[in-house]
Amino acid sequence: MGSFCTIIGTVVAKPEKREELRAILEAQVTPTRAEPGCINYDFHVDADDPCCFVFYENWRGRKDLGRHMQMPHLKPLLERQEDLLARPVHIRHLDMLSEWAGYDSQATREY
Repeated sequence: MGSFCTIIGTVVAKPEKREELRAILEAQVTPTRAEPGCINYDFHVDADDPCCFVFYENWRGRKDLGRHMQMPHLKPLLERQEDLLARPVHIRHLDMLSEWAGYDSQATREY
């Protein structure tokens, strides 16, 4: 599975900016899922902290993830971080050790 990569992105809103940030983040989901190399892009909110949003993402490889980070649909967040966020975005990179549960090793996926 070596080329797959996973990230967990944590985005914490200033309380007064929570709903505005949520709308911006929700708007990223559909275009991101359509990007080449995106296996999944799942948007969550912390069950105990409504200002803490979490993305769980799997990508075909780091190059695809790198292209994602340059996409125009991320600009509304990236250009307003200081205004919207309580702290900087935290991105945790993970290397998958197991086979991805949704991956069919016999099938060839085109991206």
